[in-house]
Amino acid sequence: MPSDSPRIETARLILRLPKREDFDSYAQMQADPEATRFIGGLLSRPEAWRKFLQMPGAWIMQGFAMFSVIEKSSGQWLGQLGPWYPEGWQGTEVGWAFHPSSWGNGYATEAGMAAMDWAFEQLGWQDVIHSIHPDNQASQALAIRLGSRKRGLGKLPTPWQDAPIELWGQSREEWRARRKAEDAA
Repeated sequence: MPSDSPRIETARLILRLPKREDFDSYAQMQADPEATRFIGGLLSRPEAWRKFLQMPGAWIMQGFAMFSVIEKSSGQWLGQLGPWYPEGWQGTEVGWAFHPSSWGNGYATEAGMAAMDWAFEQLGWQDVIHSIHPDNQASQALAIRLGSRKRGLGKLPTPWQDAPIELWGQSREEWRARRKAEDAA
C-alpha cells in the first residue's frame, strides 16, 4: 500500500485504507442477510475475501477507494465508505456498507461527510453519486443527510445490470454551499 496513505479522523472515527485485520468483521457483514440485502446478497467467507480485496486493489490502481471506517474508542471495524469508481459505473460515487452492529449510531453520516469533503477537495471530483436500491430506505435517508437528492433511475454494469437502482447525488458546488451554510450556522 502507498506509504503516504490517506487517513481521515473525525470526532469518533478513523477512515483509513483497508487492512488484513478488518477482514473478519467484513466477512461477518457479508454473511448477514439484512446487511447484504441491497449490495448483492450473502457471500461465503472465500467469496467475501475476494470481494474484500477489491478495495485495496482499487487504492493501488486508482489512488482511491472506500475507506475502512474504524471506531476510535474501540478500534472496531464498522464498515466501509468512500470514493468508488469502477469501470462502467455511471459516475464518481461515494458509497457505503456497514456492519449491522454499527447501525443507528450516526457513524455513516459522520464518515460520509468526511469522505465527501475528501472526494471533492483531494480528488477534485465535480460530482458525486450514490447508487441506491429503490427499497433501501436507510441509504436514501443517509443520502439526504449528506445533502444529495434523487436524480432518477440508473443502470449498473454487468453482472448487476438487472438490479434496480436509483441515482442520488450532488455537485461540488452544491456540497460547498451546504458546508458553508453549516459553518455559518
